[in-house]
Amino acid sequence: MLVSVAMFSMMDTAMKVLSAHYPATQVTAMRALSSLPLLCGYMLARGAFRGITRIRWPVHVLRSVLGVIMLTSFAYGLKELSLAQAYTLFFIAPTLITALSVWVLKERVGLGQWVAIVVGLLGVLVVLRPEGSGFISLGGLAVLGAATCYALSAIVSRVLARTDSNEAMMFWYLLMMAAGGLAMSLSHWVALRAEDGWVLLALALSGFFGQLAITRAFSSGQASVVAPFEYSALAWGVAIDWLLWQVLPDGYTLLGATIIIASGIYLVRRESVHAEAEHP
Repeated sequence: MLVSVAMFSMMDTAMKVLSAHYPATQVTAMRALSSLPLLCGYMLARGAFRGITRIRWPVHVLRSVLGVIMLTSFAYGLKELSLAQAYTLFFIAPTLITALSVWVLKERVGLGQWVAIVVGLLGVLVVLRPEGSGFISLGGLAVLGAATCYALSAIVSRVLARTDSNEAMMFWYLLMMAAGGLAMSLSHWVALRAEDGWVLLALALSGFFGQLAITRAFSSGQASVVAPFEYSALAWGVAIDWLLWQVLPDGYTLLGATIIIASGIYLVRRESVHAEAEHP
């Protein structure tokens, strides 16, 4: 998970660099297209293309639509916010997943979990600034929208995982996101600059290896142990912000991050305890 977080931090850095010159929809298309050849080569080596079309098409389409909205919103947010601010707001996703699982998956959530959900949302308000000035930030709202789409996508992924392979989910997710990003950006496509070649290469490699690492992490370790390491992204965000843009997070961002991360870790731990009680 630590390797995965490091890779995804590099990927997000590449997206932030690209979003300064290209529209958010085009960044989404480039993100998916850049990693697709690597994924196809990996799947060919594993013989994973057999039965690739025997999937639940409507559910895959829904997941990919959510992915396009998520990446586009996040790319726009990265253009407006620092990495640390964007990560802090995006950390609300695990809290949203728990809340949404009640209505979508009919899972039971106890009082302690609801308290943690409310606390996590209060952490978001702290990041958006108590005096209210942050509420007019389109970048902040875009990242919150991305986190919501990510949470919905995670719920859909849980449903898909009951019948479809990880390789099929990864392949159709990237392919459909590439198609959706291209369709949305063709009318205002910006010609690629030669100097951005290395950024696109970094985007492709970091996105591909990050996905492999996170898949390995959750397949070989308990979610309650693995998932909290995802919050190490904040350290990467702070370091990259300082190294590349000489920006450090303010007190509100750090306080909000502490609140959101604490509630998220509690929810992950509670989910693990609940799962062990049901399946001793």
